[in-house]
Amino acid sequence: MSNAFKLKISHVSFVNLGCFDDSPDGILFIAEAEKNIPFKIKRVFFINSLGKQQAIRGKHAHKQGEQIIFCISGSFDLILDDGNHSQKFGLEKSTLGFKIGPLVWLTMKNFSPDCVILVLANTYYQEEDYIRDYQQFLKIVHQK
Repeated sequence: MSNAFKLKISHVSFVNLGCFDDSPDGILFIAEAEKNIPFKIKRVFFINSLGKQQAIRGKHAHKQGEQIIFCISGSFDLILDDGNHSQKFGLEKSTLGFKIGPLVWLTMKNFSPDCVILVLANTYYQEEDYIRDYQQFLKIVHQK
């Protein structure tokens, strides 16, 4: 995947991890806060063991929080929606991540059995920052 995608979604951009090929001893991927990660990292989480390919993750937006999503193993589809446009991206083992700003609805699906998703966030977990109802999300977006 390259930055050749044309983003139609507001508050979304690309982030590239640093990479050092140390073959035959593997490849080192590097994420540095306030360098290639454009914020101070306050939370890191990953998702794996997606046993059901038909699982659907995400299904929310943040009021203020920002996050960067990487697929560090396997593949999945990332669907982003800013209330006016929706766009689907296929993510697979890559140094390319998606920086998702506030008020972007995200959905993840079509996971490969070996999928591992890494997420870096600029906020600590706060349930009140989440919008979990799509109709409420649309009302908030169209009030601005």
